[in-house]
Amino acid sequence: MKERIVVTMLALTAAGFSYTALQEGYSSAPITPVPGDKLTIGLGSTTRDDGTSVQAGDRITPPQAIRRAVRDLAVKEDSLRRCFGEQARLYPHEWDAYVDLSYNVGAPAVCRSSIVRKVQAGQYEAACRTILDFKKVQGRDCFAPENAKFCGGIPIRRREMAHQCLTGERP
Repeated sequence: MKERIVVTMLALTAAGFSYTALQEGYSSAPITPVPGDKLTIGLGSTTRDDGTSVQAGDRITPPQAIRRAVRDLAVKEDSLRRCFGEQARLYPHEWDAYVDLSYNVGAPAVCRSSIVRKVQAGQYEAACRTILDFKKVQGRDCFAPENAKFCGGIPIRRREMAHQCLTGERP
């Protein structure tokens, strides 16, 4: 039987990186994923290599986008390790789901959520289901049909993340 691993020993898997990259999609020029959101470029990066915000005239190549996404994901992982703490244990597929969620909504949002407390208490299924609570964008419930056009693929992505977290099955 598989055992959960201390989060300080976990790293995003190649499958986890691939899933996040595919969900974000590649753009050589800045886009606004949701009206009113920050500009993103490459594989969903909101910052340039120097840490400043992406600007309208920026351009990026696929290799640059991969390097930047790796950098961004490593920063998210470091933040998650700190908030989960040294004793928290997860399966790699659970870690991948939380890293993907943090890439999408920010590590501080994940760290402030009940996910961390639930994982620390060994309530793994409940923690995975909490991914579905991240359903609002700019105050709009993305699971409500009337917000489908505004929210794009967010409801599908959240369901896929929660399913992966619960089962280890990737979409």
